Amino acid sequence: MRRRARLLAAAAAALAVGLPALGASVEVAVAAPGDEPAYTETKHLSRTIMVQGQEIEIDSRDVTVTVDRTTELRGRERVDISWTGAHPTGGRSSSPFGEQGLLQEYPVVILQCRGLDDPSLPPAEQLSPETCWTSSRAQRTQVTDDTEAAWRHDKLATEEQRAQKYGLAPIPAECNDVANFSTHITPFRAADGTVYASCTSETMAPEAAVGAAFPPAEQAAFTDLEGNGHAKFEVRSDVENESLGCSEKVACSIVVIPIQGISCMDDDAACNRGGQYEPGASNYSNQGVDLTASPMLWWSPSNWNNRFSVPITFGLSPDACTVLDSRAPTGFYGSELMSQASLQWSPSFCLDKKRFKFQHNKMADAAGFALAENGGGAAAFVSGEHEVKGSDPMAYAPTAVTGFSIGYVIDKPGNAGEYTGLKLNARLLAKLMTQSYLGSELGRGHPGMESNPIGINLDPEFQKLNPGLDTITREAAATLLSLSESSDVIEALTSYIAQDAAAMAWVDGKPDPWGMKVNPSYKKIKLPTPEWPLLDDYVPVTNDECRQQNPTPYFTQLAAPVPSIRKIAEAILDAWPNVQTKCERSTVTDPWKIGRVDRQGVGSRFMLGVVSMGDAARLGLEQASLATRKGFVAPTAGGLVKALRLAEPSRSGEKPFTLDMAALVKADAYPGTMIVYTAARTANLPQEDADKVRQFIEVATTEGQKQGYGNGQLPPGYVPLTKTGVTAPLWKQAQAVAEAIGEQEGASTAGDESTDGDGDGSQTGTDGGDLGPASVSAVDGTDEVLAPVDGPGEEADADADGKGEDEGDKGDEADDAEQELVTMPPTTQVSSPVAARVLPTLVLVALISAIAANLVRLRHLRRRRS
Repeated sequence: MRRRARLLAAAAAALAVGLPALGASVEVAVAAPGDEPAYTETKHLSRTIMVQGQEIEIDSRDVTVTVDRTTELRGRERVDISWTGAHPTGGRSSSPFGEQGLLQEYPVVILQCRGLDDPSLPPAEQLSPETCWTSSRAQRTQVTDDTEAAWRHDKLATEEQRAQKYGLAPIPAECNDVANFSTHITPFRAADGTVYASCTSETMAPEAAVGAAFPPAEQAAFTDLEGNGHAKFEVRSDVENESLGCSEKVACSIVVIPIQGISCMDDDAACNRGGQYEPGASNYSNQGVDLTASPMLWWSPSNWNNRFSVPITFGLSPDACTVLDSRAPTGFYGSELMSQASLQWSPSFCLDKKRFKFQHNKMADAAGFALAENGGGAAAFVSGEHEVKGSDPMAYAPTAVTGFSIGYVIDKPGNAGEYTGLKLNARLLAKLMTQSYLGSELGRGHPGMESNPIGINLDPEFQKLNPGLDTITREAAATLLSLSESSDVIEALTSYIAQDAAAMAWVDGKPDPWGMKVNPSYKKIKLPTPEWPLLDDYVPVTNDECRQQNPTPYFTQLAAPVPSIRKIAEAILDAWPNVQTKCERSTVTDPWKIGRVDRQGVGSRFMLGVVSMGDAARLGLEQASLATRKGFVAPTAGGLVKALRLAEPSRSGEKPFTLDMAALVKADAYPGTMIVYTAARTANLPQEDADKVRQFIEVATTEGQKQGYGNGQLPPGYVPLTKTGVTAPLWKQAQAVAEAIGEQEGASTAGDESTDGDGDGSQTGTDGGDLGPASVSAVDGTDEVLAPVDGPGEEADADADGKGEDEGDKGDEADDAEQELVTMPPTTQVSSPVAARVLPTLVLVALISAIAANLVRLRHLRRRRS
């Protein structure tokens, strides 16, 4: 009930500023892609120590912190945080996250905290160290000998804070406190008022439990020798972290604390220390550090007072429509490529009572199309034409321009940061998809590929395109995490492989120039295909007891595809391969079990996966550039626009545009470009559903094409449809198809397989010389992506991922639940001698009737166009 009341209040505020209009949003400044950073602040920071009773300033800096986005955030979204002028980090750890980042000196601590830095607010709404989230006890509790308790000599601390015991009074017995040691506890105060002592792993908030669903997000980030640093910081909503409780109603902040060192009130030796490590040095062996310069004391007043507090706001939660709108939803089924757009569009439908309650149920494109065709759903989201198995005509309205990409997380050697600018070609993708890398020595015995590299990072072809990466052997480098279901995305990906002569020659059995061969199980596989099969059944012969107890095809364990693109994106975000080769058991007498390998550590991450451009943009994932005729093209708006210039409409004007993969590669367009359509019946769809589908198309392709992060807007990862410019033909067809769906005057074929004679499978009759309502010709003589209909848009050259051209939910988990395919009942063959004589006459009558109906529809269409 509290959640419903909170959402109702948020909805009321949204409605007060006109949320029913799809382009409107909650009244907060929304930074559109390409805008200036949402937050920038500079502070003068200094540190003083006492030497023989004299205060000496030993460090003084002007630090500037910048954050790219602060409003309308979504759970698990990453924001870019950068800083200049900070103290260089010494003793750099292998990972900056959570407890692993504590053994460093002078890092920049980044936390998410509930509340705002506003003293005029009630105390419960102000941020404090107690409302900042951390994932381990060591970040909140310090117990040490009095001589090492540097925080007790902080000149900015109060007398109470300098006491031997501080934080909880009395200290709970479960903390196992040492009586004669100094103890400082920073308990965590949850959104519901619960206070967690946070002095042991058992007294932490539940989201910090061992084996928690999400890895730590808080960081102790590295600053280089010039005082500069950068981090991608993942924010969590109350969906991911209920105890922290950040939401569209509960204000929160990102807190950035440059660790400058404790300013000391006296000449205490522990407090006055300056650090053991030289700036830029590493501490991968996790040796001890000087506490006074470490992130463990982020809460001490000298550090806390140096904080940069960045207010952030969240968009409506994914389940807002379920909570706020009691009406039954109207389901649209299919492509995950629409996920991020649907997330922002759905509240603008359900919160407007003049509209219907739109719900996107994600599943395989073919399954969604089948539901829309046989009456199980009002419409489907698909990215290509699907076979019509019934008698009712289906029309396709272009709704979004986006695509697939190869998302990745790869670390540079020497913990030098994340690698950007990954380049891949069709043959490398074929090698990954066909499971032709060995993975480990377990794969060495596979017949026909004994000499192949263990992983792609050891492949000379990959190294030539991406020099300077590590050569560590890891199973995750042998696979591309992909989909286990049929998908238009897999069709497009394998089309990219199929159009490449070198890739297909390799698939057909010709070794690459370095001698690598295709996995014999996939030799001469026919491409493209909408569903990738797992064909390899090789089981390694080994003396390993675990594998003897679990004789499973090894290369299937490496591939381990998943049913959802979103799951792939989150796996990359967490650097958690889905490779299923980890042997474990509870005790030495228990049988061995094989499961998912551990998350990869920062500094040695290497993982690739097929993702949507929308998910990649939302989660801040790196995306690879794909090889074309002249070079490599990244998934940017420019690359997509080039592809759209080659899109050929159907003659009927109601079928998908043709995007020929070979033509895209030849024109140096982005090969992963895909158009998502809303497909629905134009005959025999209940009028109530027809009206809803028409309304959805008309609203989504006009107001819904305004770029931004608010409700009803088009998020990064998509190119807007417009009345003019290169997307005008798509927009024009969308409006015509919306009208056709609303009118429901399409001609059913009654089982007749005839087409309109143009070879595209269209069911509606048109003039054979007319290209229908869409054309690749530019409207108004321009090829630019101009402002969306009915409102200002973004510049044509803005990347679809919200970056420049030169830069390469709990609710979502519910959406990720596997959808069951509709199983049609079997049919039985029947025959009749009477029917054998009468049937030809009936067919002739039906044919004449169909021709007459099409002539009537043709006259209607011509009258409507005129």
